[in-house]
Amino acid sequence: MIPTRSRTAAWRGVLVLAALGMSATAMAQGDARRGEALFAECSACHSMKAGEHGVGPSLAGIAGRRAATIEGFRYSPAMRRAAVDWTAQNLDAFIADPQKLMPGNRMPYSGLAQERDRAELVAWLMRGGR
Repeated sequence: MIPTRSRTAAWRGVLVLAALGMSATAMAQGDARRGEALFAECSACHSMKAGEHGVGPSLAGIAGRRAATIEGFRYSPAMRRAAVDWTAQNLDAFIADPQKLMPGNRMPYSGLAQERDRAELVAWLMRGGR
């Protein structure tokens, strides 16, 4: 049997962890809503509907996909040469500075400087725009 003091401390630890988990969940939901709002700027060129391309390719299903692999879109040679899978880390780097990650790509975007904004946009993209 665990002494009463140790059980009380253990329960406190469980409650703190549960509260942190709830906060993280709530924050992730807030991030997704904000990420969606941030995507409004991207939607000038990109869509989240499969097969619906604009100046840029559809970003539907981007999570984990290899760059420049959507049929029917004409990618830049730099994008086609890049051996990049769209992980959260690579999306963050690309959104921060597209030319740094893939020099010579055609995306006319200077990057999103704010780390928090990028994190929220990437979280939304990785969840398929949900």
